[in-house]
Amino acid sequence: MRVTPVTVRPVREERPLSATEPTSPTSGGSPRLSPDALLADLDPEQREVATTLTGPLCVVAGAGTGKTRAITHRIAYGVATGTYASEQVLAVTFTSRAAGEMRTRLAALGAPGVQARTFHSAALRQARYFWPKVYGGELPELSVSKLPFLGEAARRARVGTEQALLRDLAGEIEWAKVSNCRPDDYPRLAPAAGRVVAGLDAVTVAHVFAAYEEVKRERGRFDMEDLLLAAVALLDDDDRVAAQVRRQYRWFTVDEYQDVSPVQVALLRRWLGSRDDLCVVGDPWQTIYTFAGASTSHLAEFSRHFPGGVRRELVRNYRSTPQIVGLANTVATTRVPSQQGVVLKAQRPDGPTVTMLGQPDEVAEAEWLATELTRRRAAGATLRDMAVLVRINAQTKALEEAFAARGIAYTLRGAERFFDRPEVRQAVTLLRGAARAGEDGMAGALVADTLAVLATMNHAPEPPAGTGQVRDRWESLHALVATAEELAATEPGAGLGSLVAELDRRIHVQDAPVAEGVTVATLHSAKGLEWDVVALAGMHEGAMPIVHATTPAAVEEERRLFYVGITRARTELLISWAATRSPGGRGARGPTRFLDAVLDRPDGSGGGPRSSTNGPGRRRVRQAAQCRGCGVPLRGGAQLKIGRCDGCPPTYDEAVFARLREWRRQQAGEQKVPAYCVLTDATLTAIAEQMPVDTVGLARVPGVGRVKLDRYGDDLLDLLARPGTTSR
Repeated sequence: MRVTPVTVRPVREERPLSATEPTSPTSGGSPRLSPDALLADLDPEQREVATTLTGPLCVVAGAGTGKTRAITHRIAYGVATGTYASEQVLAVTFTSRAAGEMRTRLAALGAPGVQARTFHSAALRQARYFWPKVYGGELPELSVSKLPFLGEAARRARVGTEQALLRDLAGEIEWAKVSNCRPDDYPRLAPAAGRVVAGLDAVTVAHVFAAYEEVKRERGRFDMEDLLLAAVALLDDDDRVAAQVRRQYRWFTVDEYQDVSPVQVALLRRWLGSRDDLCVVGDPWQTIYTFAGASTSHLAEFSRHFPGGVRRELVRNYRSTPQIVGLANTVATTRVPSQQGVVLKAQRPDGPTVTMLGQPDEVAEAEWLATELTRRRAAGATLRDMAVLVRINAQTKALEEAFAARGIAYTLRGAERFFDRPEVRQAVTLLRGAARAGEDGMAGALVADTLAVLATMNHAPEPPAGTGQVRDRWESLHALVATAEELAATEPGAGLGSLVAELDRRIHVQDAPVAEGVTVATLHSAKGLEWDVVALAGMHEGAMPIVHATTPAAVEEERRLFYVGITRARTELLISWAATRSPGGRGARGPTRFLDAVLDRPDGSGGGPRSSTNGPGRRRVRQAAQCRGCGVPLRGGAQLKIGRCDGCPPTYDEAVFARLREWRRQQAGEQKVPAYCVLTDATLTAIAEQMPVDTVGLARVPGVGRVKLDRYGDDLLDLLARPGTTSR
């Protein structure tokens, strides 16, 4: 975005970028702690971080090592020693909740004037203030969702408007914009970056991208990426703006630096100008958003971009037991060079052995997990301290059904922020109205009063049967009831007014309440969270790593995602997988390759923690399927179907395979469908190599289900039985 610069007069009487003033001894704010007091409770590594106050600093902080504690004490120590002026410090985080937590901690440490914001929040604040002065007129209205504009753009580009496709296009456009890739550049840059939108070539995606930008301009709207680009443009286009912003902020801290995108890095460098008072904090082993522009290189190459930069490491894990930490270290360092991250050192006492167990199918797996969580609840654990994490949302269905059948309350954690949900907004409005109208009941009746207000929304105390949006709505409203229960327990005389004040506080810091239920979430959405008991479900090849992770880089990102899941657990970790999807199916799926170094084997091989059921007796983990030629573990659906690794040569008769391919081509032509819709290459290869002689043998070939057996069985057996064909 380039706009002709205009002159901007410095505004001295206003403070557009700071929401709070520094606390003075007489201002009534939190008292500042002494420098020595701020360092007293830090471990040696955290103290090194806190006392390194100037110049570029890169903190590589392993999972559960207290990075937020270290960086908030560093900022407070800088303020307490007079090195920093609190109103000139900007701490950047990636979520509103994290920013709110940081502000709360800094205020308690005596540094309430420090600004803690997300990149987007800081960019919005600056753009709203400077845009009218530089370009004239108000900043274009911000649109949270791309889908309405994308629908029109797709129609202009003569592309389908199915919701799933539009969501894929929205993600692709987001990647392109944060990567500084314009529509004209997309056909050249996207293939090199491995970017693919199913069903569309790169040129078509570029056309939709260009049409989307056109529609947006016509409507006078910005999207979230435009906000960052606008902030960069303002600093580039007017030196007065850049000077004023740099006077406002002198010292910078960026959390989760491994997740920054190229455009966020560009904005950060413009905030800095020629200075280098920057502290970045992150963990290379938790880089799981490369699809959105993140990169492991940001931390790895920090010293190259900021010469003289100091590296500090946080290695003491205070979250998890030695059993969980040991597994995390093993998974992370099996293939990834150790210098990219840190090897964690557990600080907690020993806990239960990590449970790693295969099940015959996904229904059995879900029922086993329901049983295990019920057992832990009976032993005194609370449901809100448990979580089941999966790779993709589609894996939650069997879990939801098993939990509903057992009466286990659960909460599906999605991308939508809790306080942005329509039912939550409506409920808070009703509660606020009831509080203003003085509709509190008797003292100690806060929960009953809350339920009475929510009853006007048809909310019942008991959950509805089944799953779906009705259940999701009930869970959202019940989380507000749970907040009332917590408040009543700590403040027996609290009324609706107190509840509304508590909800307003939570809204401000995006601290969503948690209902009494097991959290069911994807691994991506669980990042930054932790529970006492964590189950990683569906951890089989094809799901972990996901089947479309076909490059070494993609597989290593899946390894990091698995590592993130492991390190969410405080005390107990369960890892499970299913040999097949449905009961009665042919069990061909094995556990994720990321467990190869720790699984028990029938011959007693395998290292690391042993698996158990945490109940009476012990079970050995199901062995992964192996190549019938060389014996190596099979990877991915195609190898499992064929029963052979890619390195071993085919064992089928070339003439037989040619006949099968010709038959498939004819079938596809008659049905007017792609050839793989008849039978995939892997299934065709498996048929040619196994040479079944009857329907029973043919049904055992992976990929030949009941429908295809009924439709094609006779033809296939006919082809295989022709003269000159050798039966195997």
